[in-house]
Parts: sequence; C-alpha cells; structure tokens
Amino acid sequence: MNSLEIKITNSSDLPFYQQIHDQIKSLILSEKLASGSVLPSIRFLAMELDVSVITTKRAYDELEREGLIDVIMGKGCFVKTDNSQFVHERLSIELDKALDELIKHALLLGIDYSELIRRLERRMKENN
Repeated sequence: MNSLEIKITNSSDLPFYQQIHDQIKSLILSEKLASGSVLPSIRFLAMELDVSVITTKRAYDELEREGLIDVIMGKGCFVKTDNSQFVHERLSIELDKALDELIKHALLLGIDYSELIRRLERRMKENN
C-alpha cells in the first residue's frame, strides 16, 4: 500500500492520472488530508504506484489548477492552507448533485415530496 492509500486499476475506464487525481481530491475534500499536509513527491508517488512520472505530474497539475494544492519547486507539494472556503463550495456542489440524483430516483419510484422529506428527516436523525 502507498503512503496516500491510493489504488489504481487497469480495469477502470479512467486513465491512471485521473484515478490519482480523483482519489487525492477526495482525500482533500473529505479533509482526510489536512490543510498544509505534505504530499509525496511526484517521483516518489510514481514509483509507489508503478506509473510514469508524467502520469503523477499530470494528476498534480490538475489539482494545482483546481486550487487544491501548491507545487513549490524545490520544496514539494502541499495541500493548500487556504482551501476551507473552496472545500465548502465543492462539498455544496457535490451535495446538490447528490440531491438531484435522489430526486430522480424518488420520482422513478413514485415517491412524493412529503414522503421524500419524511425519509430524509428520518435518515438525518439516524445519522446524527
């Protein structure tokens, strides 16, 4: 297992760089990787995952473009320290997408508004 617990697979439809990107992004958004955390170097992660340096660099470049990490030449790669607002916005967007899917499923099952709210309230109570 590698230091970030990233798993890549040939059976995925996603290219390796995207699998790496998505998993690191998920770790950041879920705050399993805290602000300021040091990421493995591009070379080290490539070696751990048995992929090319170009693959890990592409994943890190995407994360940097999205504002999730800082890549500082000669120093390393770090989770941005000022990303709490970004994390909140991204989680809010993901919640909206999940709610859209929930509504689609509810409509397919013939569940009306009041039943959906009742179920949601019950699940919220169960999870708090």
